[in-house]
Amino acid sequence: MRALLIKGGAILSMDPAIGDIAVGDVLIEGDRIAAVGTTLEAPPGAEVIDATGMIVAPGFVNTHMHTWQTGLRGLAADWTIPQYLRAVHAGLATHFHPDDIGIANYVGALSQLSAGTTTLVDWCHNNPTPDHTDAAIDGLERSGIRALFLHGSPKPDPKEGQRHFSEVPMPRSEVERLAKGRLSDRSARVTLGLAILGPGLSIYDVCQSDHRLAREHGLHASMHVSGAPMKTPDGFERLLAEGVLDETVNIVHGNSLSDEILKRLVDAGVTFSVTAEVELQMGFGWPLTGRLRALGSPVAIGSDVETAISSDMFAVTRSTLQAQRHGDALDALRATGAAPQEMTITCRDALAWATINGAHMAGMADRVGSLTPGKQADVILVDTADIGLWSTRDLAATMVLHAGPRDVDTVLVAGEVKKRGKQLLVDGLDEARSRLEASGRRILTDFNAARAAAHA
Repeated sequence: MRALLIKGGAILSMDPAIGDIAVGDVLIEGDRIAAVGTTLEAPPGAEVIDATGMIVAPGFVNTHMHTWQTGLRGLAADWTIPQYLRAVHAGLATHFHPDDIGIANYVGALSQLSAGTTTLVDWCHNNPTPDHTDAAIDGLERSGIRALFLHGSPKPDPKEGQRHFSEVPMPRSEVERLAKGRLSDRSARVTLGLAILGPGLSIYDVCQSDHRLAREHGLHASMHVSGAPMKTPDGFERLLAEGVLDETVNIVHGNSLSDEILKRLVDAGVTFSVTAEVELQMGFGWPLTGRLRALGSPVAIGSDVETAISSDMFAVTRSTLQAQRHGDALDALRATGAAPQEMTITCRDALAWATINGAHMAGMADRVGSLTPGKQADVILVDTADIGLWSTRDLAATMVLHAGPRDVDTVLVAGEVKKRGKQLLVDGLDEARSRLEASGRRILTDFNAARAAAHA
């Protein structure tokens, strides 16, 4: 069994039983962490990575990202949610070919790896054909990232004689093809879940059908709940009464949920993914971070819309933390006329959102999210040599408020080195860039041509 010893780094384990180690080592055997401690010995023939001057931490877990939009970065930077839904789902998405999905997922996943994310929850809701689905999975698998692939359905405007997407359940035959075929191995690097519509975007019969399908195959199911009026206003009450909502169900956003429903969902074990930066931009309302913390629910975070923001988890963690700190300060000012006497959220709290809590959301807390012996060796090394990181005094604060993707020196997934010396270990990046840029240009050209024809 191959072995690798990460030697002499500052260990930020995110495991309470291990804690931080000022100068320590991580021993990896095969695809798993074998030991974390000080003065560990390298087994005969083991590779040794010198981590002097680096922070050794678990890889980030990005719990919500539409990776298929990577070829259209920046397009939605000034859009609200109505503009985004209209332009992307009813327009741009309809012009994607399978190759467009494939190259976007490949480059998007590589970008995540380069920025220190080792586990990605890929919310892929532009799968009009099996070829699109297979191309999306191909891109993830080729990159080497760990991913929960959430299979979703496109949302174009219906043509004459077609049902609205809110009335169309998940395609059983396609889900079964994946669940019994290429994504049948639950221990694989890329695994299957469902990106369902939920009460926010579908009629109740569809809600029931999708949840039954997920439970039948033992799959995680994730849904959006944005600020728009719910398609089935009493949907959560009815699903709770049926007892189908538990820790395998995830809600993205949820900003508009009432306090009563939110508590009932948390009590049922439902997880939540907060995408604060996009929520603040697009008009979803105040992120759920504080309300979830008050209920004792583990906050998990994600980047969301690749067309709108940079999807690096350093920025995502920082923006989520500071937004909630600001909200807490405003609450204190309103209540007492003075700012809080102590900080309400620590940097370590926020780092948990991006690591172990994210792993919990994805159903992988036993595999990733902390540097714990027995877990998968998903590890990042953050170089503190840059002048912007000199003389930092707290490991979690350095990660959350000072470091960034430029500082990620080394990335391992399941013990495999994916980035070393700040360079991705990937051939053909120039070709991938050309393919991605050509894909984005062609999609925009076809989209604009279709709009012009419709208005002619």
